[in-house]
Amino acid sequence: MGKAEAYLDEVLGAFDFGVPVVGAVRFGQGHINDTFVVHTQPEDRCCRRFILQRMSAAAFKRPDQLMENVIGVTEYLGREIERNGGDRDREALRVIRPRDGGAYYTDRDGGAWRLYPFVEDTVCCQAAETPELFAASGRAFGRFQRLLQSYPAQTLHETIPRFHDTEDRLAKLKAAVAADKLGRAAECRAEIDFMLAREKDCSAALQALRDGVLPLRVTHNDTKLNNVLMDKTTGEGVCIIDLDTVMPGLAINDFGDSIRFGANHSAEDETDLSRVNLDVGLFEVYTQAFLEGAGGTLTAAEIEYLPWGAKLMTLECGIRFLTDYLEGDVYFHISREKQNLDRCRTQCKLVSDMEDHWDELAAIVKKYC
Repeated sequence: MGKAEAYLDEVLGAFDFGVPVVGAVRFGQGHINDTFVVHTQPEDRCCRRFILQRMSAAAFKRPDQLMENVIGVTEYLGREIERNGGDRDREALRVIRPRDGGAYYTDRDGGAWRLYPFVEDTVCCQAAETPELFAASGRAFGRFQRLLQSYPAQTLHETIPRFHDTEDRLAKLKAAVAADKLGRAAECRAEIDFMLAREKDCSAALQALRDGVLPLRVTHNDTKLNNVLMDKTTGEGVCIIDLDTVMPGLAINDFGDSIRFGANHSAEDETDLSRVNLDVGLFEVYTQAFLEGAGGTLTAAEIEYLPWGAKLMTLECGIRFLTDYLEGDVYFHISREKQNLDRCRTQCKLVSDMEDHWDELAAIVKKYC
């Protein structure tokens, strides 16, 4: 399939914008989907914009199931927001269907495209430059849990099967170590041993789910700061975006992925591990905000397991980086040699930091529950 630009005229004609289209240009910093901002020009008011995306066929094999999830969740969110007196068109995505009435448009070569209104007067931040910004994202993702607390999670499709199955991730690492097809295992023996020493940990949350201790919920599964649109004026989180990985899952994983991403000040591939440290202060800032946004939605067990969410999401990410390195860097894009190994090492350092501060993290969670 060629570059997405080759299909723009065809795709733009498949949607009814109601007004003339001025043009479409690439937008944002995402690496999975092809994203464009579409400009239109109504006669009686300012330019109206839309977000047009070609969904990645490599990452998502079933766009029909993905969009069934997205439409179900966004329509439910919209009803809940309206019921609570909010602004539905600003606080939740709305899927605009193509002229044929489907959930998305399929171009001449099988590419799947979707359209959303642009949420104006918001910004998308790539890093939590202030504690206030990190807290705002925590309130937004906590609110996401609260609004979707009654959504039947079991009806959602797994857009990426076994995405946060840490047991399966470790099994894949073991297979990669055994195969060692590139002869890389010897140089990362310390990292392999680090992961294998925490095999029991990999089952902690999944066993709690199997035992009924943790409930299955609607989860976002990619709770980075840049998946929250922030109000330009107030700095508060307005709308959760990038719903491709919305699936049944554990709320502690959504919490934990945010901590992995935001509660430290180093690059994900930092080579100087002395600069990689868990910021306990930011952990506290986010915990307080997430629980505030969740508004009593989480069970006592879920709250108790929040530190486990942080540890497991970090451990799992490290396992994935290490597995990819052993298999030849076939999944995560790299710009230099050993980048995935360096990424793995930063995750190991963060896990160690969490273990060193475990009692402190538990006390913080207890403080705000």
